[in-house]
Amino acid sequence: MQQPNGIPPQSTAAAVTPATTRLSTSRTLPLQTHDLGTFDDLVGLVSGGGVVVLSGAGLSTESGIPDYRGPDGTRRVEPMTYGEFAGSSEARRRYWARSYIGWQRFNAAAPNEGHRVVTDLQRAGYVGPIITQNVDGLHQVSGATDVIELHGSLDRAVCLTCGEYTSRIGLHERMTEANPGFMDRFEEAAHVVGSQWGEQVRPDGDIVLADALVESFHAPRCLVCGHDTVKPDVVFFGESVPKAVVEQCFSLVESAGAVLVLGSSLSVMSGYRFVRRAHQRDVPVAIVTRSATRGDAEATLRLHAPLGPTLTELRDALGH
Repeated sequence: MQQPNGIPPQSTAAAVTPATTRLSTSRTLPLQTHDLGTFDDLVGLVSGGGVVVLSGAGLSTESGIPDYRGPDGTRRVEPMTYGEFAGSSEARRRYWARSYIGWQRFNAAAPNEGHRVVTDLQRAGYVGPIITQNVDGLHQVSGATDVIELHGSLDRAVCLTCGEYTSRIGLHERMTEANPGFMDRFEEAAHVVGSQWGEQVRPDGDIVLADALVESFHAPRCLVCGHDTVKPDVVFFGESVPKAVVEQCFSLVESAGAVLVLGSSLSVMSGYRFVRRAHQRDVPVAIVTRSATRGDAEATLRLHAPLGPTLTELRDALGH
């Protein structure tokens, strides 16, 4: 069954299936956290190999992509939900106008030392599959393989009406043609709406934009069915991670030598459930982030440290 706008609603069955828990949780975490174990313990754990990495937005902040949350785990900004996006053409226009600007900065981001170290450790045989909550593709750009994109990827888009896929680059080119001078108008208004090329670029490529600019934007339409229901192929808040992806990740975690969480607060169940599953199966869990996480109680090892320097030191300690 479809809504009047042609967009299929989210399945009510998915809402009660544990493997398809929706992205909705925003939890307040302790502002202070204490290390559990030492850096040498981390070296010993990773040296055993079979490590499954679970990465979050904190791994990409050193590439210039801010994360959603502050040190206490609360969101700095409220992302658009699936319900909002699917609910009206106006919401979709607002999303695409903001994404059109933000994605250009987002797309220019390059892997940082943390990404490169994870790739090096994978090539050396210490790290196996990588489960990432990020939609930026920076693991793959750094050369990593066997990457499971838990929340999808911004490098493609899909029509919610007919299911047609398209590349994000091609979509951007079409939006440029349909909105001549939009970038110029944005730059002219930048002194009014604030700096949009820094902290306000979000992990999904979205950005804050003045209403007057949004109202002048022409949102993309599907080249196959003509509807304005084109959506980035990512899991929005309020949307479900595909069950097959979740089950694949559960299987990887259960057979892992250890799970290494990098840069995730684990505030949403979509990532936290894998830490819980590892804990239930007695698979060691190491967490390295700057702040507290929802999974601290299940961690075998917990280091409160910056990722780039810590991972570089880890690679050196392992002799690679």
